[in-house]
Amino acid sequence: MSAAATEIPYDMEPHPLTQMYNGKFGIWLFLASEIMLFGALFSSYVLLRVGAPAGTWPILGAPTELGHEILNVPLAALNTVILITSSVTMLLSWYHLKLKEFGKGQRYLLITVLLSCSFLVVKYFEYNAKLHHYMVEFDAPLVVDGEEVSYSRTYATAEGDRTVHYLHGHIEETVKDEDGYVEYHKFALDPRKPDFGHEAGGEHAADHSGDHPVIDLRPEDYRRMSNWGPAASTFTGIYFTLTGLHGLHIIGGVVVMVYFLLTGGSMWKKLPEKYTNRIECTGLYWHFVDLVWIFLFPVLYLL
Repeated sequence: MSAAATEIPYDMEPHPLTQMYNGKFGIWLFLASEIMLFGALFSSYVLLRVGAPAGTWPILGAPTELGHEILNVPLAALNTVILITSSVTMLLSWYHLKLKEFGKGQRYLLITVLLSCSFLVVKYFEYNAKLHHYMVEFDAPLVVDGEEVSYSRTYATAEGDRTVHYLHGHIEETVKDEDGYVEYHKFALDPRKPDFGHEAGGEHAADHSGDHPVIDLRPEDYRRMSNWGPAASTFTGIYFTLTGLHGLHIIGGVVVMVYFLLTGGSMWKKLPEKYTNRIECTGLYWHFVDLVWIFLFPVLYLL
């Protein structure tokens, strides 16, 4: 069998029916399925938000049961700039390959990879802050050294008004007994909250020597302690679902781009047009991933 007989037809030239080569047509079909996937998740987000009780869904600048600083808008805005820039460098990579400038095309592809990794690093810090920030709920106001240190908020529910007593902060140390049961947590209060200004002492031993006042919290002191992870609320659950799935798409794109960076030289020497087409298909996928984030940023962080 001749080499010509084994070639895949319309691998580089447009198909007469679709007016595009097979790889490009395939990536558009794939992106159509991705639109359905993210469309279903965005629809779920809308339904959950519309049905959420008043005061339980974070709104920019408004306090909620979990507090009004669940999301870091500046970091998300930085990531938005990073992804938009990566779309530009991805386009420039394809542009220079079309001009037969392989070196410049590879350099811009490398810059795209670096920007993508920067996005993931910023997202790591954002996730890490949420997973290590705790909210502690109490059935009654928490009193330390004769002064109430917890905060409270009352909001309406279907069963009537509900008052939540809470503290925000992070766990510095967990002290356990010989059997492994938690005796108490050394809990550093959120420094953005007012200090309650008493000397250390008493059952809860407050420490005001630093920016994070530390109190001892025993399991019997509070009703619930949870971080801002997926299990904290309906909002954080769908937030981690949407941003986590988007992050997996970022990782997938990085893997493909790194593969082309490492193997592109050999394909370019034999079939430069085919390699250019592969980068174009990768770019279409990457632009879609960026577009999803452009929707995620305002929907999750601003609205």
